[in-house]
Amino acid sequence: MAIALKLSDDLVEMAKPHAAAEHRSVPKQIEYWARLGKAVDDNPGLPLQFIKDTLLAAQEAKAGMLTPYQFGA
Repeated sequence: MAIALKLSDDLVEMAKPHAAAEHRSVPKQIEYWARLGKAVDDNPGLPLQFIKDTLLAAQEAKAGMLTPYQFGA
């Protein structure tokens, strides 16, 4: 369910270059930051890069981009 939110101009301006660099819309960039912030808040003992990699892996799995692990390879 999408709802309209009023965000500060500063937040929107901060998101613009990041959104462009990641090929996202500004709202999707802010949504990504919120999702990442929640994951960090829920897992304070984990390194940020590990959390980012885990979120990426979850999206890759949803997209069917899994490959079996080859033991001893």
